[in-house]
Amino acid sequence: MGILRLGHVDVRVPDLDLATAYYTNVIGMVEVAREADKVYLKCWDEQDHHSVVLRYHPRPGLDHMSFKVESEDDLADLEGRLERAGAMVQRLAVGEERAVGQGLRFETPSGHVMELYAKADRVGSLLPAVNPAQPRPDGLAGIAPPRIDHLLVTAEEVGDATRFYMDVLGFRLTEQLLDGDGHQLGVWMERSHTPHDLAVVTGPNGGLHHWAYWLDDWDEIRRAADTLAYHDISIDVGPTRHGITRGETIYFFDPLGNRNEVFTGGYKPDPDWDVITWTEDQMGRGIFYWEDAINERFLTLHT
Repeated sequence: MGILRLGHVDVRVPDLDLATAYYTNVIGMVEVAREADKVYLKCWDEQDHHSVVLRYHPRPGLDHMSFKVESEDDLADLEGRLERAGAMVQRLAVGEERAVGQGLRFETPSGHVMELYAKADRVGSLLPAVNPAQPRPDGLAGIAPPRIDHLLVTAEEVGDATRFYMDVLGFRLTEQLLDGDGHQLGVWMERSHTPHDLAVVTGPNGGLHHWAYWLDDWDEIRRAADTLAYHDISIDVGPTRHGITRGETIYFFDPLGNRNEVFTGGYKPDPDWDVITWTEDQMGRGIFYWEDAINERFLTLHT
C-alpha cells in the first residue's frame, strides 16, 4: 500500500523544440502528446501515458515530481497524514494533469512541489502485451532506456526532509551519508525495492540535481557513452560505478542545462533492509567508487 514508484518528472526547459529533439533523438524517448507549452514523453517499455513532461520556462530545472500510489484509498490516507504534518494539500481533479486521474499536490520541507496520483492513462509499451515476439522493439533511436528510474533533489536541511519523506510518505531509507557530527548530508530512499526512487542531498531548497533512466546492464551503459559521444553530448562523469547503491552510471547534461543519468545494477532491498551508512571522509568513494573523488562540476545544479 502507499507509494508504488516514481511516476513522472515535470522539468522546465527554455527551448521546447530543442529539448524535444534531444529527448527523442539522443535519449530515445517517445513523444506521446504536445500542447502549446508542454511535450509529453515516455520510454519504450513504460505503459503509462508519460514519464517526463517538458514545460517551457525561461529557466531550466524541476517544475514538480509525481509519484504513483497503489489505489485511491491511499490518496485519502496520505492526505490525512500530510495535513496532520502541517502540509497544505490541494486536491487535483481528474484531467487537471493530462492523462492523470485525481491526485494530491503539496510542497515538501525541501521546497519541492510534489504530486501523488493513483491512476494514469495506460497506452502500453512498444511491445505487444500478448506473446511478444522479441524482447526489444526494432528501430529505437538513441540510448533508448526502457524506463525512468529515480530522481535526486536537494535540501538545505536533509534530515528534516528525510523525516518527512519517511514518516509521512512512507519512504524507506537504504543508504545515508553523514558528516562528522552525525548529520545527514545525503539520503537514498526507496518504495519499489530498488536502491532508490528518491534521493536528497545537501543544497538549496527546491533544487534538482538529476533524474535517471534505467538501462539493463553494463553493456548498455557503454553503448550509451558511444551514443552521447556521437551526438557531441558532454559527459559530466563516467562511465563509472557508485559505492552508494553499487550501481553503474554516466552523468551528462541536456542542451538546456538539466542533468541526466543512465543507471544500472545495484541491489534489491527488502522492507527490513539494514541501512548502509557512509561517513564524510569516504564521500568520494561512496559517490564514485573507482575515482574516489567528486569533480566540482558534479556539484552544480538548477533550482
